[in-house]
Amino acid sequence: MEYDNDRIIRPANKAIYYYRLFIFLFYPAINAVIFFPKAPSFWFVLVLISAILFPLYFLYSRVLETVRLVKNRVLLSIAVTLLFYGIALTILLGIYTFMHRFQLEPGYFEYFHFDLATILRETLWIAMNMSVSVAINYIVRTDEAVETTRETRRENMYFKLRYLRSQLNPHFLFNTLNSIYALSLRKSEQTPEVVVRLADTVRYLIYECNEDRIPLNREIAFINNYIEIEKIRHKADIRFNVEGNTDGIMIEPFLFISYIENGFKHAIDNSFDEPFIYITLKVKEDYLLLNVINSSNADLEQQAKRINGKGITTSKNMLELLYPDRYDLNIIQTDRNTERNGELRLVHARERLESLYPDSHTLDVILSNNTFTVSLMIKTKAA
Repeated sequence: MEYDNDRIIRPANKAIYYYRLFIFLFYPAINAVIFFPKAPSFWFVLVLISAILFPLYFLYSRVLETVRLVKNRVLLSIAVTLLFYGIALTILLGIYTFMHRFQLEPGYFEYFHFDLATILRETLWIAMNMSVSVAINYIVRTDEAVETTRETRRENMYFKLRYLRSQLNPHFLFNTLNSIYALSLRKSEQTPEVVVRLADTVRYLIYECNEDRIPLNREIAFINNYIEIEKIRHKADIRFNVEGNTDGIMIEPFLFISYIENGFKHAIDNSFDEPFIYITLKVKEDYLLLNVINSSNADLEQQAKRINGKGITTSKNMLELLYPDRYDLNIIQTDRNTERNGELRLVHARERLESLYPDSHTLDVILSNNTFTVSLMIKTKAA
C-alpha cells in the first residue's frame, strides 16, 4: 500500500489485470488459430499488432471517461469513438502495407490484403476491444468509488464514535468529581483513596479510550474502579459480578459505563430506605450480557424520563454505530404500587422480566420494589 501525502493509494484489483491480459491475448490467439495454425512465425506479428493497439484502447477508455463529464457528451463521445477507430484502422493499414514487402504464401497474403472483408474483420475486432476496454475502465472506477464510499463511511463512523465518547467522558468525570466533593465536605478519610482511583480512571480515559478496541478485562477493571469509588460514597447494597471467561475478548471502550453510572446517579437516592444496585456481566461464547438492576425512589413517569437521559441516549447511538444488527437493549421500570399499574402492562412487563431474569430471587427483588432494570445483550460474532 502506498501513500500520496495523506491519501492512501490502494493496489488495483487483480481481476482487472486478468481482464486486460484477456484483451491483449484474445486478438492474436483467435486469429492465430483461425488463419495461422501452422505458421508460428506469424504469431509474433499478431502479438506485435495487439501490443501496438492495446495502449490505444486503454487511452480511448480514459478519454471517453473524461468526455462524459462535459456537456453534449453524446455527440462528443461518438466523435471520439470515430477518431480512435480511424487511428486504429490507420495503424493496421500501415502494418499490413509493411507486411506486403515480404513474399507471403497465398493463404497468408489474403489476411494482410486490405480489402472490404479485411476492413469489416478488423472493424469488428476494434469495436469489441474498445467496448471491453470501456467496460473494464468502468469496473475499475466503480470499484474505486465503492471503496471510497466505504472509506468515507468508516471515517464518519470513527469521528462519530470519537464525538460520542467525548460526550461520555466529561459526563463521567463530572459525576466522579461530585463524589469526591461530597466526601471532602464530610472530611472523609477515604478521600485520598478516591483521588487515587480517579487518577487511574483518568489515565484509562486518556490513553486507552482512544483505541478502537481493548481487552474486556481492562474495561472490567475500569468499571470495578468506578464501582469502588461509588461504594465509598453511597451506603447501599452494591454488587458487581462477572460470569464466564473474559480472557482474549476485545470490545470497544466505554461501552457499558453509562448504564452502570445511570444506576448510581439516578437510582440510588438518600431518601430511599434500602438502596441497592446489582450489576452482572455474563460472558458467553458468542455474546456479552450486561444486567443492571437498581432501586428507585421515583414513580414510573419519572423513571420513563430517565430512559431518554443524555448518558443512555449517547450509549444507544454508540450501539447503533458499532452493532447495528447485533445488540438487544431492554429497559424496564417496575412500581411496587400495583394499584397504579394496568393489569395488561404488568403482565407484559412480567413476561419480559422473566425472560431476561430467570433467577427467581432476582425476579422477586425486581417485582417487589420500584426498580430500573437495564439488560444489554451484544453479539460478539457476526451472524
